Amino acid sequence: MRTVPAARVPGPAPVRGEHTHAEPPPLRPRPLIQRSSVRGQVLDALRTALVAGELRPGEVYSAPALGERFGVSATPVREAMQQLAQEGAVEVVPNRGFRVVERGARELAELAEIRALIEVPVLLRLSRTVPAERWAELRPLAEATVRAASSGTRAVYAEADRAFHRAVLALAGNEQLVRIADDLHRRAQWPPAGSPAPRGRADLVADAHEHTALLDALIAGDPELVRALVGDHFAA
Repeated sequence: MRTVPAARVPGPAPVRGEHTHAEPPPLRPRPLIQRSSVRGQVLDALRTALVAGELRPGEVYSAPALGERFGVSATPVREAMQQLAQEGAVEVVPNRGFRVVERGARELAELAEIRALIEVPVLLRLSRTVPAERWAELRPLAEATVRAASSGTRAVYAEADRAFHRAVLALAGNEQLVRIADDLHRRAQWPPAGSPAPRGRADLVADAHEHTALLDALIAGDPELVRALVGDHFAA
């Protein structure tokens, strides 16, 4: 008598989305990382356009139009503009886009006053505690501001200017201080509405040479000269 093989009892069907041994695990998606990178590049480009005066105070700019200008979709532009809105550079105009905020001389003066209240005491303290060789290490950054100023391009100088100030304040060892001061510095670099004329090459070069003079005073350990130079720097 022939033996009939026992019927195979079916096991539970795999749940949708469950991996079997024959299925390789899916690759981890990366579109968010890529979009974040694009957003960062667009944000840098918009900040440069603000400093250069290419985005004019009072004008409204749409995300699709700016996206076409930068060769990207409107989405990273909107995300970058939202960041600028949080920083106070632009304001949202419903159904139209983003308006560049019109800033006057009074706001610039207020920003300069706040920066002085934060940075001057820190610099004076550092002038008494940081050794000369540490200050000498910042010489390339100070000289970089002079080269950037010589180009006559405000956006290029703005980056070098902030890099030097960040490096000086970083010697205090307070990351929050550096972050807040850099944010104030960035806001102070946006040109005001109705400015009769942008800062020219000569003004930028004069400002940059104040960095090298300040560094010389810090290396020499002359706190009184440091106080005078820093005061003049922010007053300008």
